[in-house]
Amino acid sequence: MKLARIGPRGQEKPAILDADGNYRDLSTIINDINGATLADMSWADNLEMDSLPVFPDGKRIGPCVGGVGKIICVGLNYSDHAAETGAKIPREPILFGKATSSITGPYDNVIIPKGSEKTDWEVELGIVIGKPSSYVTEDDSLDHVAGYCVINDVSERSFQTERGGQWIKGKSADSFAPIGPWLVTRDEIADPQNLKMWLDIDGHRRQSGSTNTMIFGVKTLVSYISHFMSLQPGDIIPTGTPPGVGLGMKPPTFLRPGQVIELGIEGLGAQRQDVIAWTDGS
Repeated sequence: MKLARIGPRGQEKPAILDADGNYRDLSTIINDINGATLADMSWADNLEMDSLPVFPDGKRIGPCVGGVGKIICVGLNYSDHAAETGAKIPREPILFGKATSSITGPYDNVIIPKGSEKTDWEVELGIVIGKPSSYVTEDDSLDHVAGYCVINDVSERSFQTERGGQWIKGKSADSFAPIGPWLVTRDEIADPQNLKMWLDIDGHRRQSGSTNTMIFGVKTLVSYISHFMSLQPGDIIPTGTPPGVGLGMKPPTFLRPGQVIELGIEGLGAQRQDVIAWTDGS
């Protein structure tokens, strides 16, 4: 299934994508696409798709998961991306947080924050948790995954690495976590370690990679993180990015107002964001 959330910010309704590409309204069956819905998927049994109302074209597509409890990101998790930044291959996954207030829809604007000089892009595979998970083994870890989604892990590099403290400062501005358009359930993705991914800026390809160059794969990450904290249904794990970020360009190149970001992952859909400057009304 491809699950989505449709409607104005804060008023999104749950939806499912049918075989003809129509978004159908699930709000008579479930309240939202959130942790509670993902923890008990019995509502999807014997779902009569044709009986569900179709959303009109042009409706806003919101973040594909609502009420996210936490975002636990993985840094330097692609061997080719680590190489472009000059970093050593980590011995264990590098974990950091991203504020849930950064979550936005896949076609909403990316806002360059006040005082930013180095706002960057990162296409990432997102893991969406579907079961409470503590001390999960790698063999069992996929059973705890509800599905996957596209994430643009927007990052302000000077906030991240030049202002002291932890990376979360450069990762958490409003609009810095576009997710979706869909949460694609685990059964539709045969191998999460073999998905092509890409990102363009103003029509120019900047990132082109595959999840097969991840240092720590999905199974490892879910198990590893669950040994440090419990993972709850609806939690999201962005898993790192392939090479081609602005920081790795020569010279480094960062986002400017007026630019357009487009990105996607095989089987998970695509995003598009206009880049705008922060204002008092942002």
